[in-house]
Amino acid sequence: MHSVFDHGSCPLCPAPFNLAAHVLGRAGELADKTALTILSETGEQSLTYDELSAAVRGTGTGLLDAGLRPGQMVLMRLGNTVEFPIAYLGAIAVGLVPIPTSSQLTTPEVERIVADLGPAAILHDPTVQSAEHAHVISLEQLRAMQSLPPCAFAMGMPNRMAYVVYTSGTSGRPRAVAHAHQAIWARRMMVHDWYDLHESDRLLHAGAFNWTYTLGTGLMDPWTAGATSIIPAAGTQPSRIPALAATGRATIIAAAPGVYRKILQHHDTLNLPHLRHGLSAGEKLSQSLQSAWRRASRTALYEAYGMSECSTFISSSPSNPTHGSVLGRPQTGRRVAIIDAEGVPVPINSEGMIAVHKDDPGLMLGYLNAAQETADRFRGQWFVTGDRGRMDPAGDITFLGRDDDMMNAGGYRVSPLEVEMALSEHPGIHQIGVVDVEVKEGASVIAAFYTGPDPINEAELSYYAAERLARYKQPRAFVHVAELPAGANGKLVRRDLRQFFEPEAQ
Repeated sequence: MHSVFDHGSCPLCPAPFNLAAHVLGRAGELADKTALTILSETGEQSLTYDELSAAVRGTGTGLLDAGLRPGQMVLMRLGNTVEFPIAYLGAIAVGLVPIPTSSQLTTPEVERIVADLGPAAILHDPTVQSAEHAHVISLEQLRAMQSLPPCAFAMGMPNRMAYVVYTSGTSGRPRAVAHAHQAIWARRMMVHDWYDLHESDRLLHAGAFNWTYTLGTGLMDPWTAGATSIIPAAGTQPSRIPALAATGRATIIAAAPGVYRKILQHHDTLNLPHLRHGLSAGEKLSQSLQSAWRRASRTALYEAYGMSECSTFISSSPSNPTHGSVLGRPQTGRRVAIIDAEGVPVPINSEGMIAVHKDDPGLMLGYLNAAQETADRFRGQWFVTGDRGRMDPAGDITFLGRDDDMMNAGGYRVSPLEVEMALSEHPGIHQIGVVDVEVKEGASVIAAFYTGPDPINEAELSYYAAERLARYKQPRAFVHVAELPAGANGKLVRRDLRQFFEPEAQ
C-alpha cells in the first residue's frame, strides 16, 4: 500500500468565469448584510455587501478610465487599509492582473519586481515604500474611484491568469507565482475540511489587509460564503484581539501561530462566548500551543498546510480533528501523495516529500519568467512542496520538516540565499550563512552567522539589513564566527550553523 490519498475530485469550475464576480456572487441577495467590519477600541467601520460590491466595481471602472487594459499587470503598493482588497478585486473584475505585495518591502525589493514583471501601473499608498514608475495611481485616486458607476465583469476561461503573488525562490531570487481565476473556485475545498464556514459566521482574521493569508482566509472566502469578515484596525496589538473578538461576536478566529502565542502571553483565560474554534496557518502549530489555547479559550485550533503555489490542501477540521503530531488530512477533492526523489509514492508510514497532483485546480499556473524553476518543482504527475512528511493508512499526514534550507519567518517562507546576498556586500563581512533557529518551543527567528576581521556592531548590521530587506526577512540575531561549516565539497552546510547559536543571548 502506497502513500497516495485520492479524496475525490473538485467539481469543474464553470465557464465563463471571473474571480471577483464569484467572490461577490451573493452581494445582490445579501445587499444590506455586513460584509466587512474593521474593529478598533474606539469603534468600528463597516461595509455592507451592497457597498462592497459598489466600491469594487467602481474601482474597476476607474482603473479602465485611467488607461489600463485587460491583461495588464498592476503592482499593489498599498498599506493595511480596506482599499487593498477593494483594489485587488476591482482590478480582477475588469481583467487586470494585480500583484499584491507586502507593505514591508523596501525600495530595492520593489525595483526588482518592477524590472522583473514590468507592470503597467503601480497603485501606491504614500506611507509605503515603492519605486519610480511612469504610471502611478495614488491612494486618493483609488478612493475616488469607488463612487464611479459599476464596471461589467470581464468573463473568460477559468484557467486564465488572474493575479500574481511573490514567494521566495530556492535560488535566492523571489519568484512571481501566477494563479488562475479558478483558484478561488478550488478554495471551496477548504470551506468544510478546514473552516467549517457558514453564512452565519463572523470570521475575525488577525492579519493585515495586505497579507495574502488575510486576503484569502479572512476576506475572499467569507465573502464568497456570504459570511461577515472582521479585521482589527491597523496597529492593533495581539493582546487586544480577544477583546475585539468578543465585541465583534466572532465565531471563528484565524491567525498565525505566533499571534496565538502572543495572545496567550497576556491572557490565561479568554472570555469568547461566541467563538466556535480557531484556524491556524503560515507555520507549524506546536502541540503545546494547541493545548494552551484549548485551556484558555475552551475551543480548538484547526491547522492547515499549504503554500503560495497552492494555498492550503491538507488540514484538520471540527469533523476531522487531529491527534498527536498529525498535521491533517487531504481536503475533499484533493489528490496528495508522499513521494521519493523520482516521484514514486513511498509505502504507507514511510518518510518522503509531500506532493499534490499537477491537476489540482488550485495549483499555480507557474513561475513567471522562470520556466526551468517551474519544471523543477514537478516529479511526473506530482508538484513537490519541498516539505517532508509521512502518511498513515487513514490518510493523515505528519509534517517532518523542510527538505531544503528554506526558512519560515512569521508565516512567510524566506530563502536564506536572498538574505545572504543582501548582507554579503557589507564591507566587514567576508562570508555569511543564514538559518532559522528556535528560541523557544514553536518560536523561531532568522539568525545570520558571518566571518570577518572583527565582530560588527549588531545595531549597524540591523540597520544595513533594514535598508535592503523587508522586515520579515531581516535577521534578529547576528553571530560572528571564526569560520562557516562546510562539507567535503566546500559548500556551506547551513544546518550546522545552529551549533553556534545561544538562545539565552536573545
